[in-house]
Amino acid sequence: MNRDLAGLPVAMLGGDRRELELAKTLLELRTDLRLVGFPPDPGLKPAKHFRDPFAAVSGVQVVVAPVANTDLDGKIFTRLDDLEPIDLTVILPTLAPDTVVLIGVAKPVIARLAVEHGLRLVETADIDEIAILNSIPTAEGAIQLGMEELPITIHGSRCLVVGFGRCGQTLAGKLAALGAKVTAVDRNKARLARAVEIGLHPVLLSELNTIVDFDLIYNTIPALVITESYLERLKPDTVIIDLAAAPGGVDFAAAERLGIKAILALSLPGRVAPVTAGKILSDCIPPLLKTLLGG
Repeated sequence: MNRDLAGLPVAMLGGDRRELELAKTLLELRTDLRLVGFPPDPGLKPAKHFRDPFAAVSGVQVVVAPVANTDLDGKIFTRLDDLEPIDLTVILPTLAPDTVVLIGVAKPVIARLAVEHGLRLVETADIDEIAILNSIPTAEGAIQLGMEELPITIHGSRCLVVGFGRCGQTLAGKLAALGAKVTAVDRNKARLARAVEIGLHPVLLSELNTIVDFDLIYNTIPALVITESYLERLKPDTVIIDLAAAPGGVDFAAAERLGIKAILALSLPGRVAPVTAGKILSDCIPPLLKTLLGG
């Protein structure tokens, strides 16, 4: 692997402690690593640090944006040095066609620019190997947060998991293992069959409004599914934790008006288990780059 990636020009634009671990791995693989948004660190000594992101991406073949993504306007706020955000929308047009751009989830403005400029956009949240492994620290962090917010134990609590994809399956399974009474909601009947197989109560997404008696609700769907009309039917002491990419799938303004606690819990792996989450990136990204670049 060292021979394959040695000398590869890579720019990393912002990130949290997960990207810090990935940067150390890329340096071990002797890439030509340029960093923006990273403070001095003994493990990053061979890397080139830049204040100017335009200088950092000049001539690179790979740009790594944070797993935590940009905001809706395409700005990167996640950076370890706490300086100004990086506007990815003005960076992408300067890249050469076929440049590989990695990001957790691309907001529409980023996806559009990637197409317009012939860039090879890769959303790491869509890669099973990364997403499934990342669901483990996400689920642990989500359960920890639920324990902190609830006045009761997870054991015996009534939990709803909206979205039974990679993250929802891991989370629901761990909640059930702790003794929670778990309902799984999804539009996919095959996924709900899997929910039945592991002992959960299945409900189609189209029937969500028929079930409201829960202590703790988790959402994993990145679209508005927890609407004001649904929130109006919940108990006031219900706790909602939204794990979907910003802006989430909960009407937070309505929840606040109704006095229901709703938390947008973004980037939990980077907060609760950054070393583990960083190792996932370090194990998966270098082989991915080798494949993408034809090595």
